[in-house]
Amino acid sequence: MTRDFSANLGDGTYRNPVLDADWSDPDVLRVGDDFYLTASSFGRAPGLPLLHSRDLVNWTLVGHALERLEPAEEFARPRHDRGVWAPSLRRHDERFWIFWGDPDHGVFQVNAPEIRGPWTRPHLVKKGKGLIDACPLWDEESGEAYLVHAWAKSRSGVKNRLTGHRMRPDGTGLLDEGKVIVDADRIPGWFTLEGPKLYRHDGWFWIFAPAGGVETGWQGVFRSRGFFGPYEERIVLEQGDTQVNGPHQGAWVRTASGEDWFLHFQSRGPYGRVVHLQPMRWADGGGTDADAAAEAGWPVLGDAGTPVAVHRKPDLPRQPPHAPATDDDFPGGRFGRQWQWTANPQDGWATQHSADGLRLTCVRTADAHDLRLLPNVLTQRLPGIAATVEVELALTGEEPGARAGLAVLGDAYGWIGLERGSDGAVRLVHRFAEPVAERERDAAHPRPAPRGRARLRIDIGAGARCRFSCDLGDGPLPSGPVFAATPWRWVGALLGLFALAPDGTGHAGAATFTHFRVTATP
Repeated sequence: MTRDFSANLGDGTYRNPVLDADWSDPDVLRVGDDFYLTASSFGRAPGLPLLHSRDLVNWTLVGHALERLEPAEEFARPRHDRGVWAPSLRRHDERFWIFWGDPDHGVFQVNAPEIRGPWTRPHLVKKGKGLIDACPLWDEESGEAYLVHAWAKSRSGVKNRLTGHRMRPDGTGLLDEGKVIVDADRIPGWFTLEGPKLYRHDGWFWIFAPAGGVETGWQGVFRSRGFFGPYEERIVLEQGDTQVNGPHQGAWVRTASGEDWFLHFQSRGPYGRVVHLQPMRWADGGGTDADAAAEAGWPVLGDAGTPVAVHRKPDLPRQPPHAPATDDDFPGGRFGRQWQWTANPQDGWATQHSADGLRLTCVRTADAHDLRLLPNVLTQRLPGIAATVEVELALTGEEPGARAGLAVLGDAYGWIGLERGSDGAVRLVHRFAEPVAERERDAAHPRPAPRGRARLRIDIGAGARCRFSCDLGDGPLPSGPVFAATPWRWVGALLGLFALAPDGTGHAGAATFTHFRVTATP
């Protein structure tokens, strides 16, 4: 992205969110002077994004830890509500480790000597249904290793509790059957406890865990002298009178100089779960009243427990404004790290060549009527602010029905692009599908595109309201009514590029995309 997307205000302060796109369920780790972040990726591939920062405000996407999801055959088609849920990133024994829960299969881990890899293939640590949001801890004081995870009621019939295990020090398996260490059904007013992050600090075991639901919840913290409890709890971050709904689920990180910070998400509908940075300190129990004494030793997040909108940056070396990349010229046909397929990819979907531009094969499919069913859509996150998205498209597929375009994908979707008709002519088409629709339909009347080329554009305004337009060589023209982007069940809306053709045999041709740009607008 350009400088306009950075959270760095240039005067020693930053604004929230620091990552204004769907970097869901973040976890953060410091190694030396470097900070690393990973996030949920659900059913997209590659998964487990890896971001790097030197100041917790300006972030760069440096890779992914999961090339393909497993079991591979299950993720051969889109699974937007499955796959990688709420990963945890840790450093142990000179290796990076990521643990996560797949609600349909169990707890997995991958590890690598360096953040850029090579990462191991996923290893199943605990098999089972409904096991989510796993987090390990290697306790340097005792030499023991532990694992905590939450539960998805949709798969297990159980929720609102955390289960703990002793774990093999090499992270390959568990040493016991597990024990419920926090049962939030026993805490008045608490529901949907999930997303635990496990730490050791000041002689206590600490579990940072959200509750109350994605849209409206709060951040809880639990502590105990022993891993298996009993735990006491506090609410340490909630919306209060701010505009930040459900500020919760994230990670505590300490800088080399001893400053404490907390990163968490806020669910923003079609934009997904954007990431905020909160200052954090430990209450010292100062004062004479009983309430102050009771809070001694507990973390205080944000502005006395509510989110900050603007704040002093961490006391770290000054960094240039930066945000994860979105633009792409596709050099040699290669796409940037910001792109993910909607399922495990197959060879031949994108082909490399000597020039610039993304060359997508018009993949034959029986599901050409519904982009939500296609694994071969190349996607990136919808920006969380007003922006313009543009790309140039050339369609060379000769097969009648071959088409390609630029899409906004969610439970509902819209796209604009080019299609080869039964008469051999290429036309500009603009189509959409409602959430309950089984087939897409026209959002505007087709227009002739005799050159087989078009510059496609989407203007994203407030509330993720999208206006489509195109330029066929004689100036920009608006197309169809406004389209309101919608999220998937757990995933924000996505920008997508695709090429397809009706089911059949033989090569159906290709489409080439060039000069993909996302530009912030006032």
